[in-house]
Amino acid sequence: MQFGIFDHLDNESKPFHQYYEERLKLIELYDQLGFHSYHLAEHHATTLGMAPSPNIFLSAIAQRTKQLRFGPMVYALPLYHPLRLAEEIAMVDQMSDGRLDIGFGRGSSPVEISYFGVDPQTTESIFQRNQPRILEALETGVMHFDEQEDPYRDVVLKVLPKQKPYPRVWYGVHTVESAHRAAKRGWQTINLDLAHEARECNIAFREVWNDVHGNQPLPLMGLGRFIFVAETDEKALEIARRGYPAWHRGFTHLFRILGRMICHPRPDNWDELTRQGKGIAGSPATVAAQLSEQL
Repeated sequence: MQFGIFDHLDNESKPFHQYYEERLKLIELYDQLGFHSYHLAEHHATTLGMAPSPNIFLSAIAQRTKQLRFGPMVYALPLYHPLRLAEEIAMVDQMSDGRLDIGFGRGSSPVEISYFGVDPQTTESIFQRNQPRILEALETGVMHFDEQEDPYRDVVLKVLPKQKPYPRVWYGVHTVESAHRAAKRGWQTINLDLAHEARECNIAFREVWNDVHGNQPLPLMGLGRFIFVAETDEKALEIARRGYPAWHRGFTHLFRILGRMICHPRPDNWDELTRQGKGIAGSPATVAAQLSEQL
């Protein structure tokens, strides 16, 4: 089992320069302590959105760490031109000596997508069109645009990723169908659901993996949880109960001020999150025991 960090880069009050420097020093510590990976969410116009351009922050991580794998969780694909994103992925992978992981999504917040002049109803078609195009370009060095006329139809990339055919891909799974899709394509998976729901997806993933890839080693199958560790259970709970609502304010900020329905809802308090099995706070022994039970 490996441990990774999924970070929203949330900040309500610190000066920005100080905040970025402290976060980068924390990531240096993850690197030194042997964490497997660091993943960064993309958000805009909210206190969770201190990395509105994930690749800028990821390029700093590339220079400040030695072993840590890192990447977006995930790029909000409708907000990127596919050519520019492919070129930036190749750059960051080279700058990190092949430690970049990548993930793509449609964008979890229709509000944020709308701010960029993109119709949220079109995000699925944009994703289906551009995600394969980006991966193909990273693998072959050529990005193909069916909708463009010659001589602009094929664009040759002058920077290619170090990892071949391209950096490792993470894919969010919530259904058996999505698990099948990830297994066929050889992608790593992340699941944020309840333990028994994640287990159903992982079983489906393994079955398809064995059919398609035989005895090749399984990719990582991630389980996302809110975790806070302190010297004692009491101290961990006190801090988690104080800190989680600040995260939740940022998570729901745009939906609240615009009176919209919240996408991917989370409870507004730590105790309810714990009751659902998605939050764990306590001493190292307590956290290890609860994680072991879920795994």
